[in-house]
Amino acid sequence: MVTWRELIAEAMELNGETWDDVDSIALEPGDSLDVEFDNGYGGEEGCKFTVWTENYVYFPLCYDGSEWCGSASRNPNDVAMSHQGG
Repeated sequence: MVTWRELIAEAMELNGETWDDVDSIALEPGDSLDVEFDNGYGGEEGCKFTVWTENYVYFPLCYDGSEWCGSASRNPNDVAMSHQGG
């Protein structure tokens, strides 16, 4: 069992960021990044979210029911994105 807060923090660490870098978070009413869910294969259980920092945007990814946090540069740069979601 994991929370989105944990998975987002892991993705932020890979990008050299922390929660202190967050500018804004979008969630649907009643949703929370702190609700535990099974992110293993089967079905989507985590809520929808978008998290913005100065340099990145974080969002949920899913492949065959397995969920994790993806990110993309917030600003144009010379970094090509790899395939997402699988």
